[in-house]
Amino acid sequence: MADEQQPFADVREEAGGFSIPGLKWRELLFTGALRPAGDGRGYERDPSRPMPAFRAGELFPQGGRFLAEPLRGGRVLVRRI
Repeated sequence: MADEQQPFADVREEAGGFSIPGLKWRELLFTGALRPAGDGRGYERDPSRPMPAFRAGELFPQGGRFLAEPLRGGRVLVRRI
């Protein structure tokens, strides 16, 4: 029933960004789709690595940089910087 109310349950809009399940975040790091930025500030998209599928559109565009912080309920808040 939750999927009927929010069709993109893997991505939720949040104040200042969006949240994704913690397992999905770990998948992004494990596959190398996101890597720590060269200057140590946040993460950046690695275009040479496959991006796991999301139900919503282009969340992590190439050239984008992101900060992440854990939220309650096993989710991770992602903010574009």
